[in-house]
Amino acid sequence: MQDSTRRRFLQQLPAGLAAALLAVRSPRLHAESATTIPQSALLEPAAAAALLQKPDAGHWMILQVGFRSMFDQQHIRGAVYAGPASQPTGQALLRSAVASLPRTAPILLYCGCCPWTHCPNIAPAWDLLHGMGFRNVHVIHIAGNFGDDWVAKGYPVA
Repeated sequence: MQDSTRRRFLQQLPAGLAAALLAVRSPRLHAESATTIPQSALLEPAAAAALLQKPDAGHWMILQVGFRSMFDQQHIRGAVYAGPASQPTGQALLRSAVASLPRTAPILLYCGCCPWTHCPNIAPAWDLLHGMGFRNVHVIHIAGNFGDDWVAKGYPVA
């Protein structure tokens, strides 16, 4: 977005949201492949579902970083909508969702909007959280989409 266009856009927003958007300076505001996330941070859906069914699962912050319409249809039980991380407004929502968390908090990200190699949201969310100092971040590797790889398999949804 060019500077003049960005300024006009920000001038039309409420002051608080505009300030949050100005603070967003991630190198990946544009879509980038989820394949850039380290393998060590990935959890397959079955492993994530098993993890979330354990008695101590409540300490995980589960963040859906995809599109609102997907979250409204169905989402992982206990998840918080954190906005599409490929967009500045989504990154502002994500920052807000984690603002009060200690940097050691266990966070589980997921999207599932499209096939993993085309997901525009996971890599920017990962980068933003790491840029904020979070180091206990894991990502659900949803190879196809949330419906097929989570819902259809009977994993917990709300």
